[in-house]
Amino acid sequence: MSITVRNLYKSYGKQQVLNDISFSISGGEIVGFLGNNGAGKSTTMKIITGYIEADKGKVEVCDIDVKKHPLESHRKIGYLPEHNPIYPEMYVKEYLRFVAGIYKLGKEANARVDEMIEKTGLTQEYKKKIGTLSKGYRQRVGLAQALIPNPEVLILDEPTTGLDPNQIIEVRNLIKEVGKEKTVMLSTHIMQEVSAICERVIIINKGHIVADDKESSIVSISQDAVLSLFVEFTKPQDLNILKAMDKVVSVTQEGESSYAINSSEDIREQVFRMAVASGQVILTMKQQERSMEDVFRSLTK
Repeated sequence: MSITVRNLYKSYGKQQVLNDISFSISGGEIVGFLGNNGAGKSTTMKIITGYIEADKGKVEVCDIDVKKHPLESHRKIGYLPEHNPIYPEMYVKEYLRFVAGIYKLGKEANARVDEMIEKTGLTQEYKKKIGTLSKGYRQRVGLAQALIPNPEVLILDEPTTGLDPNQIIEVRNLIKEVGKEKTVMLSTHIMQEVSAICERVIIINKGHIVADDKESSIVSISQDAVLSLFVEFTKPQDLNILKAMDKVVSVTQEGESSYAINSSEDIREQVFRMAVASGQVILTMKQQERSMEDVFRSLTK
């Protein structure tokens, strides 16, 4: 396993931030780590990277105990914190060479820096001061510094926060490319990011792991998973008739003659037969399964 977390606890004063959480991530996986603000995401990532210590529990990175052998574990990890700690007064290449020096890459430093500049799309920007770059390019610099030591594991805390839509797509594509060679764990609030990048999702809520599986599996096995059906008729329909249909959970009137019908099973055929029986004509009927966002809100409310 690239990352193993066992029975992890962490408190800040009287506040219990992590309460007996455990999970493991295999080599080559891209895993999304989701949770509301204050759920324990950043704390977990900081413990994995050795930035802070847990009160109890054990963390291993590439089979190395993070607490007992911090330097060895640090060599396996590339870390991009939520607030990217880069020096705005330094030039891009100067900063990356500085990072390479910290990792004592020696004769390999220049070649490694040049490789990361090309890999992260900084070829046109490396002569500029970091402080003059856009937020998207500063995130690229942060990813480049995380990749300088050629880590086996990449930890990314909110890597696309504050980026515009084009920058988000660029950084997502970069993470997917990097994920072909590394184990990637990233935290995010953006559900579309999970679908676009991650092979697996871990959801944490109030210090507890509440879900851990592929996105499709989490959605399908959610206890209160429902199907949402949008139906538009030529004229208003009696709400009581809609609510009386078998397997219907709830009905909401969306417009003068349109309705959102939530059900535990596919009821499209039943709606069609009801419309025929009541002399209605269906203009639109569109079914949408419960989304990851719906499940996330259900698990973390």
